[in-house]
Amino acid sequence: MTVLEGARERWVRTGGVELCVAELGDSSRPTVVLVHGYPDSKEVWSEVATRLAGRFHVVLYDVRGHGRSTAPRPLRGGFTLEKLTDDFLAVADAVSPDRPVHLVGHDWGSVQAWEFVTVERTEGRIASFTSMSGPSLDHFGHWIAQRVRRPTPRRIGQLVGQGAKSWYVYLLHTPALPEAAWRGPLGRHWPRILRRLEKVPAGAYPTSSLPSDAAHGAWLYRDNVRSRLRRPRTDAHAHAPVQLITPLGDAFLSERLYDELERWVPQLTRRTLPAKHWIPRTRPDGLAAWITEFVASVEDGRPERAATGGRYADRFGGQLVLVTGAASGIGRATALAFAEAGARVIVVDRDADGAARTAETSRLMGAPEAWAEAVDVSDEQAMEKLAARVAAEYGVLDVLVNNAGIGLSGSFLDTTSDDWRRVLDVNLWGVIHGCRLFGRQMAERGQGGHIVNTASAAAFQPSRVLPAYSTSKAAVLMLSECLRAELAGQDIGVTAICPGIVNTNITSTARFTGVDAEEERRRQKRAARLYGLRNYPPEKVADAVLRAIVRNEAVVPVTPEARGARFMSRWVPGVLRALARAEPPW
Repeated sequence: MTVLEGARERWVRTGGVELCVAELGDSSRPTVVLVHGYPDSKEVWSEVATRLAGRFHVVLYDVRGHGRSTAPRPLRGGFTLEKLTDDFLAVADAVSPDRPVHLVGHDWGSVQAWEFVTVERTEGRIASFTSMSGPSLDHFGHWIAQRVRRPTPRRIGQLVGQGAKSWYVYLLHTPALPEAAWRGPLGRHWPRILRRLEKVPAGAYPTSSLPSDAAHGAWLYRDNVRSRLRRPRTDAHAHAPVQLITPLGDAFLSERLYDELERWVPQLTRRTLPAKHWIPRTRPDGLAAWITEFVASVEDGRPERAATGGRYADRFGGQLVLVTGAASGIGRATALAFAEAGARVIVVDRDADGAARTAETSRLMGAPEAWAEAVDVSDEQAMEKLAARVAAEYGVLDVLVNNAGIGLSGSFLDTTSDDWRRVLDVNLWGVIHGCRLFGRQMAERGQGGHIVNTASAAAFQPSRVLPAYSTSKAAVLMLSECLRAELAGQDIGVTAICPGIVNTNITSTARFTGVDAEEERRRQKRAARLYGLRNYPPEKVADAVLRAIVRNEAVVPVTPEARGARFMSRWVPGVLRALARAEPPW
């Protein structure tokens, strides 16, 4: 029996084999065909398929010789790309005879799907193609030839690097050895290997047919790889829009393989994600969202819609991002940067009107969706309600930015207990609430994510006039370091962003202790004027936030003075201590 709950099964006969086909969702809707790779069966797609079934007619089939489909006899010559194309057309004609299908492939499912989308006889049967972890053998052959004919140190390095990643291809060409390994110890231990190396969650995948699937699938390599790499087609141009999803931690394929892909694909959308090879099992939420967006854009007649966006659109397009303190300053700039990259943005601030304005601007800048939430991050119960509402209405976050903060200046002896509680409630407890509530949701989902906490250069730069503020930010920095260590094993990155003097309104709203109201207003104006003269824009901090997530950086001092203070705190702390004694400029 199939492990796809609620699936309808049928058998499609083609080329002397019978293919097991499973269908989910309403057959009157656009059809999405999912093609599995090696050594998998169609069940590798089960998590993605169930997420797509509410909106599409989802079709999965066991490739010949895999799962419940029968194997060709003899095996040799039975797995050529030409015969795999025959199989695909037979399935497409059976499940969607009157409309082209949207094709999705992973690993060898993607390799064969590149053949489908570039040969003349399938033109008009494919509406779009989403590729992941599997290049066209023709494109790969030209990629190799170009580096052999015109070698440079960089190209030679790429060739050697991919050659090392392809070690398993050489082994699969050896006679009898792969079959013996898969039917023996490798087949028994493969689920444990996947859990340990790829963090694939335990469950119904892989199925009991794995040993025979892997043994039969070795002929995919033997029947196609050498012949195509030696004599790649010169007409392998895609006749449908293509979405390329590249897992950056793929142990088998270099992302450099796709550097010249625009040569072959007139309409190309690129996506990247920090994950390993088996993303249909480890990142089903993100894949389902990207496939949905891409298919919808093609169905609307605007495939270019999914390709638009800012500098980091390939990384954050369609992701769910929450930013606190986003009504103004760094938080607003960060929310808008994510919106420009095509993310879905949740704007949180206790200023309801300011949050609504940021959400509206986010939509204008490219966010597919943006929502405003009026919440005080220091209120634990309010944050708990927010976390529950976000999970129920929007889903689990991909990125959390704990940015909300307040300023407080004054000597330690002039800072009251109430002053301390107020600054710690917002600057530290607000971060703790966000990390605890949304971080737990990320961890329980088990599909990675990233948390960014806004600290400050004050976190490692002592000051006689910022004891409470500096203490709160130093605590945020250490919390981030501890959390990064704890969540690393769950593919959740944690970054502490440490800006210096940035031109925001935090200075005009900061509290100054130990002075009367008139003097406090004068100092606020003086501080705001000094920060204005420095004129470091919050947009640069926002760019640093997105870049830090892409690079998974731990601590990011943003401004030159922040980087200088960070350097001195590590190598010449005595100098910083001496500077801390200086009188403030107000």
